[in-house]
Amino acid sequence: MITITEAFVEDIAKIQEIANITWPITYGEILTKEQLDYMLDLIYSDEALSKQIQNKEQLFYLISDSESVIGFIGIEHNYKSEAITKIHKIYLLPETQGKGYGKIVFEEIGKMALENNSNELLLNVNRFNTALNFYKKLGFEIKETVDIEIGNGYLMEDYVMGKLI
Repeated sequence: MITITEAFVEDIAKIQEIANITWPITYGEILTKEQLDYMLDLIYSDEALSKQIQNKEQLFYLISDSESVIGFIGIEHNYKSEAITKIHKIYLLPETQGKGYGKIVFEEIGKMALENNSNELLLNVNRFNTALNFYKKLGFEIKETVDIEIGNGYLMEDYVMGKLI
């Protein structure tokens, strides 16, 4: 059984710990070490996370099993003033994969989205990320191909995927 609880500024270290474990595994074969380090610092520095959490730019949640925190999500309801919940971040520790936790987390995000008057879930996924197949299995469809400049000469090469709820 898993629980999903709101994360606060005091949870930043736990979010960073999970990001630092999951990102090299998720993106190690897709991105250079330099780009990986740049993006981790850009997105998961104390300053960046504090700003996102305090300004409610994203709502962060910790995912826990009976023993410990195993992942986190960052979501935004009313994305671009539409009835959409954008999943900005979703990471579960590698040892939890294949246990059905990801599916449960997406079901819970769907419930939160409906409670906040959303009728669609949206997420970006790197075009070379193996999670793409998992998202398709959950009913997400590719809506758009995007290249997002993030500075330092780096691009995020993503698919935008959506699912009606």
